[in-house]
Amino acid sequence: MPPAIQSTDLTKSFGEGAARTVAVNHANFTAEFGKMIYLVGPSGSGKTTLLSMISGILKPDSGTVTVDGVDIWGLGGDALAKFRLERIGFVFQDYHLFPRLTTAENVAIPLILKGQPWRTAIAAADKALEVVGLKGRIDLPPVKLSGGEQQRVAIARAIVGEPELLILDEPTASLDGDTGRSIISFVREHILSATRAIVIVTHDARILEFADSILEMEDGVIKPQAADAFAGASA
Repeated sequence: MPPAIQSTDLTKSFGEGAARTVAVNHANFTAEFGKMIYLVGPSGSGKTTLLSMISGILKPDSGTVTVDGVDIWGLGGDALAKFRLERIGFVFQDYHLFPRLTTAENVAIPLILKGQPWRTAIAAADKALEVVGLKGRIDLPPVKLSGGEQQRVAIARAIVGEPELLILDEPTASLDGDTGRSIISFVREHILSATRAIVIVTHDARILEFADSILEMEDGVIKPQAADAFAGASA
């Protein structure tokens, strides 16, 4: 089985001439199925740019990204959008829930975009919400939920299509310590599987213990010693 993610020599810069800034500099990144990988580093270190490239959102200047053996940047625009929708789940820092929709309707959105019938999509959304412990909250709007519950809705939406790759961007940034630890513990126990890899970008030292390995970025470069220094943090 190929790695969940294999990026080679990824580089991305912004601006031109004297204003050019290298955000990611020849980064090599691997994530294996069944593992939870953290990407840490100070603001401006290139974490979000790297995350955007490995998830098919931002095209690199050079280098390759394969997800489960597929060269995602070798795909055409429509094929890449379809691949992202079917194979990659993304949980945004600010949840990005629609306030006028119920929790079930928010979770059903990826399936609706795939063309599934409304009732089928809602039924699958209900099951995903049950997985994240929100069985009794399916008809509520996001405003009626706590921050931790809204994060669980965002996770349910990300997994409803059963993606192989799940990416969480600062998932505990808006949560208190106990809630944040509870969310990540839950993700590790119930969402991580032998056929799924999870990549988490975080500044939160309180959740480092749940990682299988931790990669540190600085000035656009993944520090090679970080993987060894932090490997097995959850053991």
